[in-house]
Amino acid sequence: MARHSIVVRSSSHHGSRNVRNGFSEKGEPVKTGRTSQVQVDFLVENHGSIFLLKPRTPSATSWVESHIGRENGYQPMWPTVVVEHRFIAEIVAGIPDAGLAVQS
Repeated sequence: MARHSIVVRSSSHHGSRNVRNGFSEKGEPVKTGRTSQVQVDFLVENHGSIFLLKPRTPSATSWVESHIGRENGYQPMWPTVVVEHRFIAEIVAGIPDAGLAVQS
């Protein structure tokens, strides 16, 4: 079974240096003195005919409650949402409008 990647948004700021893949133009490793981590609000898991949309933050859980709802279909893993493959792309496309990030 092929896995499909759905990454909606990530942001990182590296300053003004010209850095590519963690290396300078000369090929030397660049140390920034900080770790760059994007907070992921949702994880998406592809299980073939269904996807699991897993909220990881309180904001993500709130988004699921207001945009999908516990009573929307069979949701035995709430607040993780069981989503049919035909609906996942539209749901994931709407998440960044709320300023949230998704990772698969």
